Amino acid sequence: MNTSLSSVRRPLGTVVLVGLLLGAPEASHAQASFDTDAVDAVFADFDTGQAPGCALGVVSDGRLVYGRGYGLANLEHGIPITTTSVFRSGSVSKQFTAAVVAIAAMDGHLSLEDELRTWVPEIPDYGSRLTLLHTLNHTSGLRDYLTLMRLRGLRGDDFYDEAELIARQAAQDELNFEPGSEYLYSNSGYFLVTEAVARATGMSFREYAYEILFRPLGMSNSHFHDDHTHIVPQRADGYAPLPGGGFRTSMTTLEMIGDGGVYTSVEDMTKWLTAQEEDGLRRGLNTIVQAPGVLESGDDIPYALGLSHGEYRGLPTIGHGGSFVGYRAHTLRFPTEGLGLVTLCNRSDGDPGTRTRRVADVILADRLGPIPERAEETVQDRLGVPARSPSDPAAYAGTYYSPELDVRYHIEVAGDELRVRAGPGIDDRLVQISGDTLTAGRSLPGDRIDPGLIFRFQRERSRVTGFELDAGRVVHVRFRRVPNAP
Repeated sequence: MNTSLSSVRRPLGTVVLVGLLLGAPEASHAQASFDTDAVDAVFADFDTGQAPGCALGVVSDGRLVYGRGYGLANLEHGIPITTTSVFRSGSVSKQFTAAVVAIAAMDGHLSLEDELRTWVPEIPDYGSRLTLLHTLNHTSGLRDYLTLMRLRGLRGDDFYDEAELIARQAAQDELNFEPGSEYLYSNSGYFLVTEAVARATGMSFREYAYEILFRPLGMSNSHFHDDHTHIVPQRADGYAPLPGGGFRTSMTTLEMIGDGGVYTSVEDMTKWLTAQEEDGLRRGLNTIVQAPGVLESGDDIPYALGLSHGEYRGLPTIGHGGSFVGYRAHTLRFPTEGLGLVTLCNRSDGDPGTRTRRVADVILADRLGPIPERAEETVQDRLGVPARSPSDPAAYAGTYYSPELDVRYHIEVAGDELRVRAGPGIDDRLVQISGDTLTAGRSLPGDRIDPGLIFRFQRERSRVTGFELDAGRVVHVRFRRVPNAP
């Protein structure tokens, strides 16, 4: 590490042993030289003994200098969260995936400059080089599979397998953009690159990752979860709050990995954050995985193989967030300060990114710059768009089919509303933005809509014949009107 935490922070009163302070066996026994009460206050709303919450780790000089749990890992049995509780980490997994792919390249199994189709020939030839490195830097242009499945009308807890996902990806006629020309986050690239590694090494990605990453670092409670029936010792179950109070279980049966799927604990993440600081897994690995991505234009992007590079209150940072079903996670390193933070939550409203930064505010209080003023939100940011029905809603009513998604959208007039329905997951009001551009999304107060799906309808001889659909990480999906369909 560049600078030990104790050398950049003045002790706040008497330095305490964390284990003695908390009286908790899971707490780190390393010394902490910051206001631990102020750190605990960041999670006070979760520390009730009656609700799910988060685990926090503060890492310096290869040690967990402060770590504890706030809330319950399991509501049914009242099991508390500890630093050994095992959480699903969402997209925090991407940094592990990228490191494994880089090691596979270092060991000669493949090259980061290999075309994706070399290893996953099911993916169409889009006429441009689409490399493994493009997938890891989110510059591939691949349409995001989670969005594709949502556009098919599936919900977050619906099941589909890897073969179905690859088949759906293969059915896409085009990319979001030319590989290397833009940056747009896509989970598809990270899933597909695990297929490439598995085929190149002859091992499952889970097995290969364990052999060359988790086992060498002693991360005995971490793994890529490619079998939803696999029992996970010390697992913290995921939860989501209910509108009227209380919680419901929020887990998944999906078995895709690469874009997510790593289960891990604060104590295991201590070893990983230390390896990132010290290049402790493979010499030269950090040089590969921490090099910022570059577009074909020569412009740098702030993303590098599973890690986001940025700054917080004047200090450079490297980190990533994760969000899936009832789990939320965030890692944040301050490389110039020798400080690493990890927050793992088992509730969908955990907001670990904000809480992690608030912990940094405490620990690095005399090193951070001023708190930036919050940018003024526009009216549309706060209020969405007016829920204004099109002047002739019947013109859009009909059934539309997309071969890329293999799904039918039913648009119909229901009372004074125009609604779009597809599968169990889509049943939304359609409102007009302008002309033949309509949107569907989350309802907001004041009869407004938060734009989510954007429909750009096309006409031939004044009759609506189809539309193109945009949904953030997926753009330009074409639907054609089905003749004579109800």
